[in-house]
Amino acid sequence: MIKKAVIPAAGYGTRFLPATKAQPKEMMPVIDTPVIQYVVEEALQANVDDIMIVTGRGKRAIIDHFDRSMEMEYFLKEKGKTELLEHLRNISELADIYTIRQKQSNGLGDAIKYARRHTADEAFVVMLGDTILESFTDKNCAGQLIETYNRIRRPIIAVEQVPTEKVHRYGVIKGKEVEPGVYLIEELVEKPRPEERPSNLAICGRYILTPEIFGYLDKTACGKGGEVQLTDALNMMAKNEQIFAYQFKGRRHDIGNRLDYLKSTVLLALQRPDLKDEFRAFVQEVLSLDDPRRYGLCDTRLLDSILKKDRGEDESTD
Repeated sequence: MIKKAVIPAAGYGTRFLPATKAQPKEMMPVIDTPVIQYVVEEALQANVDDIMIVTGRGKRAIIDHFDRSMEMEYFLKEKGKTELLEHLRNISELADIYTIRQKQSNGLGDAIKYARRHTADEAFVVMLGDTILESFTDKNCAGQLIETYNRIRRPIIAVEQVPTEKVHRYGVIKGKEVEPGVYLIEELVEKPRPEERPSNLAICGRYILTPEIFGYLDKTACGKGGEVQLTDALNMMAKNEQIFAYQFKGRRHDIGNRLDYLKSTVLLALQRPDLKDEFRAFVQEVLSLDDPRRYGLCDTRLLDSILKKDRGEDESTD
């Protein structure tokens, strides 16, 4: 049984400057919840409750978020806000959460090495702290991965189909489909140019790794960007033993850039029971305006695209 998760959250978040100058990108709120809380809750829903977060300098807010705030609790109690008080306390009791600081930002592979003692000789799930994955089934992405791992007992990576024009953003796999949605990996290519891509199956921030990965990480030199790349270690591993990819049933909300962050906020707001009706009415009002400049808009095509995707009318629309 997989009970341990590692959440790397040590990057600088330069694509969100100046917002990330004083707060971690993993603490950027999607509506009213930090991205990293969505990730922790995904782990818990998959029955993984022993979690290590690998942080870096300037990431103290992550630790504080999952700790109790006695001052805030006292304030809410005095104001009679009991429901909000209970919600706040629940955050600090979500799971057994441990943190360790990566001494310098040296890549995803280096961050995972810091979890060696925590994971010991067990398989564990890696969940990137800046990526929300929405599931289309009763199991979330971590749950789907664990279910597949329990069957094949080999390292496995979650992937999704992405448009050709987006493959340069991600690591992409080359592999052979061995059963529906499961691929034996031959090679992983980090951020290929569209014409050089081995497939359109992009790695989407969830992995199940076995303890053997640490030996490969120890032998991995700094690669692209002068950092220790997990992709390089996995490529080395794939030459010696079987690793697989699983095309998860759902969609990624990549919070790593401004446009996708805005899209994700709209899509998730349209699913919130307390917001969706009024928010949908607002979006439709904006789309129906004869003069969209009333809301400072010169073009409503992006909102129209997001609304169609939420209704499931055009899953290929960006």
